[in-house]
Amino acid sequence: MAALVEGGRRSLNPLLRVAQAWDLEARRWVRALRRSPVRVVFPSGEVVERKRAPEKQPRGAPSQARPWDQRQQQPRPTPAPQESNTWEETGLHYDRALPGDKRLSSVMTIVKSRPFREKQGKILLEGRRLIADALKAGAIPKVFFFSRLEYIKELPIDKLKDVNLIKVKFEDIKDWSDLVTPQGIMGIFAKPDHVKMTYPETQCHHSLPLLLICDNLRDPGNLGTILRSAAGAGCRKVLLTKGCVDAWEPKVLRAGMGAHFQVPIINNLEWETVPNYLPPDTRVYVADNCGLYAQAQMSSKASDNSWKCDRRFLKFRKYEEDEEREEIRASKGWLPELEVQSYDLDWTEAPAAVVIGGETHGVSLESLQLAESTGGKRLLIPVVPGVESLNSAMAASILLFEGKRQLRVKAEDLSRGRSFH
Repeated sequence: MAALVEGGRRSLNPLLRVAQAWDLEARRWVRALRRSPVRVVFPSGEVVERKRAPEKQPRGAPSQARPWDQRQQQPRPTPAPQESNTWEETGLHYDRALPGDKRLSSVMTIVKSRPFREKQGKILLEGRRLIADALKAGAIPKVFFFSRLEYIKELPIDKLKDVNLIKVKFEDIKDWSDLVTPQGIMGIFAKPDHVKMTYPETQCHHSLPLLLICDNLRDPGNLGTILRSAAGAGCRKVLLTKGCVDAWEPKVLRAGMGAHFQVPIINNLEWETVPNYLPPDTRVYVADNCGLYAQAQMSSKASDNSWKCDRRFLKFRKYEEDEEREEIRASKGWLPELEVQSYDLDWTEAPAAVVIGGETHGVSLESLQLAESTGGKRLLIPVVPGVESLNSAMAASILLFEGKRQLRVKAEDLSRGRSFH
Protein backbone atom coordinates (compact mmCIF):
# COMPACT_ATOMS: atom_id res chain seq x y z
CA MET A 1 0.00 0.00 0.00
CA ALA A 2 2.82 2.39 0.83
CA ALA A 3 4.46 1.64 -2.52
CA LEU A 4 1.19 2.46 -4.30
CA VAL A 5 0.85 5.85 -2.56
CA GLU A 6 4.47 6.71 -3.31
CA GLY A 7 3.96 5.90 -6.98
CA GLY A 8 0.90 8.17 -7.16
CA ARG A 9 2.87 11.09 -5.74
CA ARG A 10 5.64 10.67 -8.33
CA SER A 11 3.12 10.64 -11.19
CA LEU A 12 1.51 13.90 -9.97
CA ASN A 13 4.67 15.94 -9.52
CA PRO A 14 5.10 16.89 -13.24
CA LEU A 15 1.50 18.06 -13.41
CA LEU A 16 1.93 20.28 -10.31
CA ARG A 17 5.03 21.91 -11.79
CA VAL A 18 3.19 22.81 -15.02
CA ALA A 19 0.22 24.27 -13.10
CA GLN A 20 2.52 26.41 -10.90
CA ALA A 21 4.41 27.72 -13.96
CA TRP A 22 1.13 28.64 -15.67
CA ASP A 23 -0.14 30.44 -12.58
CA LEU A 24 3.05 32.48 -12.32
CA GLU A 25 2.83 33.61 -15.97
CA ALA A 26 -0.86 34.56 -15.52
CA ARG A 27 -0.01 36.75 -12.55
CA ARG A 28 2.69 38.54 -14.53
CA TRP A 29 0.24 39.36 -17.36
CA VAL A 30 -2.33 40.60 -14.87
CA ARG A 31 0.20 42.93 -13.26
CA ALA A 32 1.19 44.19 -16.71
CA LEU A 33 -2.42 44.95 -17.61
CA ARG A 34 -2.91 46.87 -14.37
CA ARG A 35 -0.03 49.17 -15.10
CA SER A 36 -0.92 52.46 -16.85
CA PRO A 37 1.60 53.81 -19.41
CA VAL A 38 3.48 56.98 -18.60
CA ARG A 39 3.90 58.04 -22.25
CA VAL A 40 2.16 56.80 -25.39
CA VAL A 41 3.97 57.19 -28.81
CA PHE A 42 1.70 56.84 -31.79
CA PRO A 43 3.01 55.76 -35.29
CA SER A 44 2.57 59.35 -36.50
CA GLY A 45 5.07 60.47 -33.90
CA GLU A 46 2.54 62.07 -31.59
CA VAL A 47 3.41 61.69 -27.97
CA VAL A 48 0.75 61.80 -25.26
CA GLU A 49 1.73 62.16 -21.64
CA ARG A 50 -0.25 60.19 -19.09
CA LYS A 51 -0.74 61.22 -15.56
CA ARG A 52 0.84 58.95 -13.07
CA ALA A 53 -1.49 57.01 -10.92
CA PRO A 54 -1.14 57.68 -7.25
CA GLU A 55 1.55 55.46 -5.93
CA LYS A 56 0.76 53.06 -3.23
CA GLN A 57 2.27 53.93 0.05
CA PRO A 58 4.12 51.37 2.04
CA ARG A 59 2.22 49.63 4.75
CA GLY A 60 3.97 51.44 7.54
CA ALA A 61 3.52 54.92 6.00
CA PRO A 62 0.53 57.03 7.01
CA SER A 63 -2.14 57.04 4.30
CA GLN A 64 -3.87 60.13 3.00
CA ALA A 65 -7.18 60.72 4.63
CA ARG A 66 -10.20 60.32 2.46
CA PRO A 67 -12.98 62.93 2.58
CA TRP A 68 -15.18 60.74 4.73
CA ASP A 69 -12.19 59.86 6.89
CA GLN A 70 -11.40 63.58 7.34
CA ARG A 71 -14.83 64.15 8.76
CA GLN A 72 -14.22 61.40 11.23
CA GLN A 73 -10.77 62.71 12.15
CA GLN A 74 -11.92 66.28 12.74
CA PRO A 75 -11.53 67.17 16.39
CA ARG A 76 -14.80 67.03 18.21
CA PRO A 77 -15.92 70.31 19.75
CA THR A 78 -15.14 70.32 23.42
CA PRO A 79 -18.31 70.74 25.44
CA ALA A 80 -18.69 73.89 27.50
CA PRO A 81 -17.60 73.42 31.08
CA GLN A 82 -20.58 72.51 33.20
CA GLU A 83 -21.16 73.71 36.69
CA SER A 84 -20.21 71.33 39.44
CA ASN A 85 -23.18 69.36 40.57
CA THR A 86 -21.61 67.24 43.26
CA TRP A 87 -20.08 68.29 46.53
CA GLU A 88 -16.66 66.87 45.60
CA GLU A 89 -16.48 68.82 42.31
CA THR A 90 -16.95 72.17 44.02
CA GLY A 91 -13.58 72.00 45.73
CA LEU A 92 -15.08 72.57 49.19
CA HIS A 93 -13.01 71.26 52.04
CA TYR A 94 -13.47 70.95 55.76
CA ASP A 95 -11.32 70.80 58.86
CA ARG A 96 -11.33 67.82 61.14
CA ALA A 97 -11.28 68.73 64.82
CA LEU A 98 -8.45 66.95 66.60
CA PRO A 99 -8.59 65.78 70.21
CA GLY A 100 -8.42 68.79 72.49
CA ASP A 101 -9.83 71.17 69.85
CA LYS A 102 -11.69 73.88 71.78
CA ARG A 103 -13.28 75.70 68.85
CA LEU A 104 -16.72 74.21 69.40
CA SER A 105 -16.75 74.76 73.15
CA SER A 106 -15.45 78.32 72.89
CA VAL A 107 -18.02 79.28 70.27
CA MET A 108 -20.91 77.63 72.11
CA THR A 109 -20.01 79.37 75.36
CA ILE A 110 -20.30 82.86 73.93
CA VAL A 111 -22.99 82.41 71.27
CA LYS A 112 -25.52 81.21 73.85
CA SER A 113 -25.33 84.48 75.76
CA ARG A 114 -27.63 87.33 74.79
CA PRO A 115 -24.99 90.08 75.19
CA PHE A 116 -22.79 88.30 72.66
CA ARG A 117 -25.65 87.86 70.20
CA GLU A 118 -26.50 91.54 70.42
CA LYS A 119 -22.90 92.73 70.28
CA GLN A 120 -21.50 90.36 67.65
CA GLY A 121 -24.71 89.94 65.68
CA LYS A 122 -24.48 86.13 65.51
CA ILE A 123 -26.96 83.40 66.36
CA LEU A 124 -26.87 79.63 66.77
CA LEU A 125 -29.10 77.32 64.72
CA GLU A 126 -29.32 73.60 65.26
CA GLY A 127 -30.90 70.89 63.15
CA ARG A 128 -30.97 70.22 59.43
CA ARG A 129 -34.49 71.54 58.83
CA LEU A 130 -33.97 74.81 60.69
CA ILE A 131 -30.64 75.40 58.95
CA ALA A 132 -32.19 74.63 55.56
CA ASP A 133 -35.02 77.12 56.24
CA ALA A 134 -32.50 79.77 57.24
CA LEU A 135 -30.43 79.28 54.09
CA LYS A 136 -33.54 79.38 51.93
CA ALA A 137 -34.61 82.66 53.52
CA GLY A 138 -31.23 84.24 52.84
CA ALA A 139 -29.54 83.97 56.23
CA ILE A 140 -25.74 84.18 56.02
CA PRO A 141 -23.85 81.21 57.53
CA LYS A 142 -20.44 81.63 59.11
CA VAL A 143 -19.45 78.28 60.65
CA PHE A 144 -20.88 74.77 60.52
CA PHE A 145 -20.06 72.05 63.05
CA PHE A 146 -21.13 68.59 61.90
CA SER A 147 -20.51 64.96 62.83
CA ARG A 148 -21.17 63.35 59.41
CA LEU A 149 -20.31 64.66 55.98
CA GLU A 150 -23.73 63.62 54.64
CA TYR A 151 -25.36 66.38 56.69
CA ILE A 152 -23.33 69.03 54.86
CA LYS A 153 -23.97 67.46 51.45
CA GLU A 154 -27.71 67.86 52.01
CA LEU A 155 -27.34 71.67 52.09
CA PRO A 156 -27.28 73.88 48.96
CA ILE A 157 -23.74 73.92 47.59
CA ASP A 158 -23.83 77.57 46.53
CA LYS A 159 -24.60 78.59 50.12
CA LEU A 160 -21.48 76.91 51.54
CA LYS A 161 -18.86 79.08 49.87
CA ASP A 162 -16.69 81.08 52.29
CA VAL A 163 -18.13 79.07 55.19
CA ASN A 164 -15.87 77.46 57.75
CA LEU A 165 -16.71 73.74 57.90
CA ILE A 166 -15.50 71.78 60.92
CA LYS A 167 -16.10 68.07 61.47
CA VAL A 168 -16.35 67.14 65.14
CA LYS A 169 -17.36 64.08 67.10
CA PHE A 170 -21.03 63.49 67.72
CA GLU A 171 -20.34 63.35 71.45
CA ASP A 172 -19.09 66.95 71.35
CA ILE A 173 -22.26 68.14 69.60
CA LYS A 174 -24.35 66.17 72.07
CA ASP A 175 -22.65 67.89 75.00
CA TRP A 176 -23.59 71.37 73.69
CA SER A 177 -26.93 70.58 72.09
CA ASP A 178 -30.24 71.74 73.55
CA LEU A 179 -32.15 68.99 71.76
CA VAL A 180 -33.12 65.71 73.35
CA THR A 181 -31.95 63.88 70.23
CA PRO A 182 -29.26 66.00 68.54
CA GLN A 183 -29.21 65.90 64.73
CA GLY A 184 -25.45 66.16 64.38
CA ILE A 185 -25.16 69.63 62.82
CA MET A 186 -24.98 73.14 64.28
CA GLY A 187 -24.46 76.44 62.49
CA ILE A 188 -23.38 79.94 63.43
CA PHE A 189 -25.21 82.55 61.35
CA ALA A 190 -25.15 86.29 61.09
CA LYS A 191 -28.17 87.72 62.88
CA PRO A 192 -30.89 87.98 60.20
CA ASP A 193 -32.17 91.38 59.14
CA HIS A 194 -35.89 91.30 58.34
CA VAL A 195 -35.37 93.85 55.55
CA LYS A 196 -32.88 91.61 53.69
CA MET A 197 -34.66 88.33 54.26
CA THR A 198 -36.55 86.47 51.54
CA TYR A 199 -39.73 85.03 53.00
CA PRO A 200 -41.76 82.26 51.30
CA GLU A 201 -44.03 83.43 48.49
CA THR A 202 -46.99 81.59 49.98
CA GLN A 203 -46.47 83.43 53.26
CA CYS A 204 -46.34 86.81 51.52
CA HIS A 205 -49.40 85.93 49.42
CA HIS A 206 -51.47 85.08 52.51
CA SER A 207 -50.21 88.00 54.59
CA LEU A 208 -53.00 89.87 56.40
CA PRO A 209 -53.27 93.46 57.73
CA LEU A 210 -52.67 92.01 61.16
CA LEU A 211 -49.69 92.68 63.43
CA LEU A 212 -48.59 91.30 66.78
CA ILE A 213 -46.85 93.26 69.54
CA CYS A 214 -45.22 91.21 72.30
CA ASP A 215 -44.95 93.12 75.57
CA ASN A 216 -42.85 91.82 78.43
CA LEU A 217 -42.95 88.19 77.32
CA ARG A 218 -40.17 86.41 79.17
CA ASP A 219 -40.90 82.73 78.67
CA PRO A 220 -38.97 81.29 75.68
CA GLY A 221 -41.47 78.53 75.08
CA ASN A 222 -44.41 80.93 75.01
CA LEU A 223 -42.68 83.32 72.61
CA GLY A 224 -41.69 80.51 70.24
CA THR A 225 -45.27 79.20 70.20
CA ILE A 226 -46.63 82.72 69.60
CA LEU A 227 -44.29 83.21 66.65
CA ARG A 228 -45.42 79.90 65.21
CA SER A 229 -49.07 80.94 65.56
CA ALA A 230 -48.33 84.33 64.01
CA ALA A 231 -46.79 82.66 60.97
CA GLY A 232 -49.71 80.23 60.71
CA ALA A 233 -52.32 82.99 60.88
CA GLY A 234 -50.58 85.08 58.21
CA CYS A 235 -49.46 87.86 60.50
CA ARG A 236 -47.68 90.65 58.61
CA LYS A 237 -44.95 91.20 61.21
CA VAL A 238 -44.15 90.69 64.89
CA LEU A 239 -42.77 93.45 67.10
CA LEU A 240 -40.95 92.68 70.35
CA THR A 241 -40.46 95.44 72.89
CA LYS A 242 -37.68 95.71 75.43
CA GLY A 243 -38.26 93.35 78.32
CA CYS A 244 -39.13 90.39 76.12
CA VAL A 245 -36.95 87.34 75.85
CA ASP A 246 -34.58 87.38 72.88
CA ALA A 247 -36.34 86.01 69.82
CA TRP A 248 -33.09 84.34 68.67
CA GLU A 249 -32.48 82.42 71.87
CA PRO A 250 -32.06 78.68 71.17
CA LYS A 251 -35.17 77.72 73.16
CA VAL A 252 -37.30 80.24 71.28
CA LEU A 253 -35.93 78.98 67.97
CA ARG A 254 -36.71 75.40 68.93
CA ALA A 255 -40.30 76.26 69.93
CA GLY A 256 -40.79 78.41 66.82
CA MET A 257 -40.20 75.48 64.45
CA GLY A 258 -38.92 77.69 61.63
CA ALA A 259 -41.39 80.56 62.11
CA HIS A 260 -38.45 82.97 62.44
CA PHE A 261 -37.87 82.60 58.70
CA GLN A 262 -41.53 82.87 57.68
CA VAL A 263 -42.64 86.10 59.33
CA PRO A 264 -40.66 89.35 59.85
CA ILE A 265 -39.53 89.77 63.47
CA ILE A 266 -38.33 93.12 64.82
CA ASN A 267 -36.62 92.71 68.16
CA ASN A 268 -35.84 94.88 71.20
CA LEU A 269 -37.92 97.97 70.39
CA GLU A 270 -38.57 100.99 72.57
CA TRP A 271 -42.22 101.91 72.91
CA GLU A 272 -41.52 105.33 71.42
CA THR A 273 -40.44 103.68 68.15
CA VAL A 274 -43.26 101.13 67.92
CA PRO A 275 -45.63 103.47 65.95
CA ASN A 276 -42.94 103.78 63.26
CA TYR A 277 -43.41 100.08 62.39
CA LEU A 278 -47.21 100.23 62.20
CA PRO A 279 -49.09 100.87 58.94
CA PRO A 280 -51.12 104.11 58.74
CA ASP A 281 -54.48 104.12 60.53
CA THR A 282 -53.58 101.05 62.58
CA ARG A 283 -55.63 100.44 65.70
CA VAL A 284 -53.92 98.81 68.64
CA TYR A 285 -55.89 96.29 70.69
CA VAL A 286 -54.76 94.90 74.02
CA ALA A 287 -55.43 91.30 74.96
CA ASP A 288 -57.23 91.41 78.29
CA ASN A 289 -55.75 88.74 80.49
CA CYS A 290 -57.90 89.72 83.46
CA GLY A 291 -61.52 88.84 82.93
CA LEU A 292 -62.71 90.08 86.32
CA TYR A 293 -61.71 93.65 85.53
CA ALA A 294 -63.19 93.51 82.07
CA GLN A 295 -66.49 92.04 83.25
CA ALA A 296 -66.73 94.65 85.97
CA GLN A 297 -66.11 97.44 83.47
CA MET A 298 -68.57 96.00 80.95
CA SER A 299 -71.28 95.83 83.64
CA SER A 300 -70.38 99.36 84.85
CA LYS A 301 -70.17 98.12 88.42
CA ALA A 302 -67.44 99.53 90.58
CA SER A 303 -65.81 97.04 92.90
CA ASP A 304 -62.57 96.43 94.68
CA ASN A 305 -61.78 93.67 92.22
CA SER A 306 -61.23 96.20 89.45
CA TRP A 307 -58.32 97.87 91.21
CA LYS A 308 -56.82 94.56 92.25
CA CYS A 309 -57.00 93.41 88.67
CA ASP A 310 -55.43 96.61 87.41
CA ARG A 311 -52.41 95.84 89.54
CA ARG A 312 -52.22 92.41 87.93
CA PHE A 313 -52.84 93.87 84.49
CA LEU A 314 -49.91 96.26 84.56
CA LYS A 315 -46.25 95.72 85.30
CA PHE A 316 -45.56 97.90 88.30
CA ARG A 317 -41.86 97.16 88.70
CA LYS A 318 -41.15 100.22 86.64
CA TYR A 319 -43.76 102.32 88.42
CA GLU A 320 -43.50 101.23 92.05
CA GLU A 321 -44.92 103.81 94.42
CA ASP A 322 -46.67 103.94 97.76
CA GLU A 323 -50.12 102.41 98.07
CA GLU A 324 -51.66 105.78 98.87
CA ARG A 325 -50.21 107.49 95.81
CA GLU A 326 -51.34 104.60 93.62
CA GLU A 327 -54.92 104.81 94.94
CA ILE A 328 -54.94 108.59 94.42
CA ARG A 329 -53.76 108.23 90.84
CA ALA A 330 -56.26 105.47 90.16
CA SER A 331 -59.11 107.57 91.49
CA LYS A 332 -58.05 110.43 89.19
CA GLY A 333 -58.09 108.23 86.12
CA TRP A 334 -54.35 107.65 85.94
CA LEU A 335 -54.87 104.56 83.80
CA PRO A 336 -56.05 105.01 80.21
CA GLU A 337 -59.73 104.19 79.90
CA LEU A 338 -60.20 101.61 77.21
CA GLU A 339 -63.51 100.11 76.21
CA VAL A 340 -63.70 96.36 76.66
CA GLN A 341 -64.94 94.29 73.75
CA SER A 342 -65.48 90.58 73.31
CA TYR A 343 -62.85 89.03 71.09
CA ASP A 344 -65.41 87.55 68.68
CA LEU A 345 -66.93 90.92 67.75
CA ASP A 346 -65.62 92.77 64.73
CA TRP A 347 -62.32 94.55 65.41
CA THR A 348 -60.59 94.24 62.03
CA GLU A 349 -62.32 97.03 60.11
CA ALA A 350 -58.93 98.78 59.98
CA PRO A 351 -55.37 97.40 60.12
CA ALA A 352 -55.10 95.92 63.61
CA ALA A 353 -52.22 95.28 65.98
CA VAL A 354 -52.73 93.00 68.98
CA VAL A 355 -50.67 93.43 72.15
CA ILE A 356 -49.92 90.27 74.13
CA GLY A 357 -48.46 90.64 77.60
CA GLY A 358 -46.57 88.24 79.80
CA GLU A 359 -48.40 86.05 82.28
CA THR A 360 -46.44 87.24 85.30
CA HIS A 361 -46.17 91.00 84.74
CA GLY A 362 -48.93 91.63 82.23
CA VAL A 363 -48.87 94.45 79.71
CA SER A 364 -47.15 97.77 80.21
CA LEU A 365 -48.67 101.20 80.69
CA GLU A 366 -47.22 102.28 77.35
CA SER A 367 -49.25 99.63 75.54
CA LEU A 368 -52.49 100.98 77.05
CA GLN A 369 -51.52 104.52 76.12
CA LEU A 370 -50.77 103.47 72.54
CA ALA A 371 -54.12 101.65 72.31
CA GLU A 372 -55.95 104.73 73.61
CA SER A 373 -54.19 107.05 71.15
CA THR A 374 -55.12 104.86 68.17
CA GLY A 375 -58.74 104.27 69.15
CA GLY A 376 -58.19 100.68 70.18
CA LYS A 377 -59.89 98.57 72.81
CA ARG A 378 -59.36 95.73 75.21
CA LEU A 379 -60.22 92.34 73.76
CA LEU A 380 -61.78 90.01 76.28
CA ILE A 381 -61.61 86.23 76.03
CA PRO A 382 -64.21 85.11 78.57
CA VAL A 383 -63.33 82.22 80.83
CA VAL A 384 -65.23 80.39 83.54
CA PRO A 385 -65.19 82.34 86.84
CA GLY A 386 -62.51 81.15 89.21
CA VAL A 387 -60.22 79.96 86.43
CA GLU A 388 -56.86 81.63 85.95
CA SER A 389 -56.25 83.67 82.83
CA LEU A 390 -55.24 81.88 79.67
CA ASN A 391 -51.68 81.14 78.75
CA SER A 392 -50.16 84.00 76.73
CA ALA A 393 -49.45 81.78 73.76
CA MET A 394 -53.00 80.40 73.84
CA ALA A 395 -54.55 83.86 74.06
CA ALA A 396 -52.42 85.12 71.18
CA SER A 397 -53.39 82.15 69.01
CA ILE A 398 -57.09 82.67 69.69
CA LEU A 399 -57.00 86.38 68.86
CA LEU A 400 -54.84 86.02 65.74
CA PHE A 401 -56.96 83.29 64.20
CA GLU A 402 -60.13 85.13 65.16
CA GLY A 403 -58.79 88.16 63.30
CA LYS A 404 -58.00 85.90 60.35
CA ARG A 405 -61.57 84.56 60.41
CA GLN A 406 -63.07 88.05 60.45
CA LEU A 407 -60.93 89.17 57.52
CA ARG A 408 -61.84 86.05 55.54
CA VAL A 409 -65.55 86.64 56.12
CA LYS A 410 -65.22 90.24 54.92
CA ALA A 411 -63.36 89.14 51.80
CA GLU A 412 -66.08 86.56 51.05
CA ASP A 413 -68.84 89.12 51.54
CA LEU A 414 -67.04 91.56 49.27
CA SER A 415 -66.57 89.01 46.50
CA ARG A 416 -70.19 87.90 46.83
CA GLY A 417 -71.37 91.51 46.50
CA ARG A 418 -69.31 92.00 43.35
CA SER A 419 -70.75 88.84 41.80
CA PHE A 420 -74.29 90.15 42.32
CA HIS A 421 -73.47 93.36 40.46
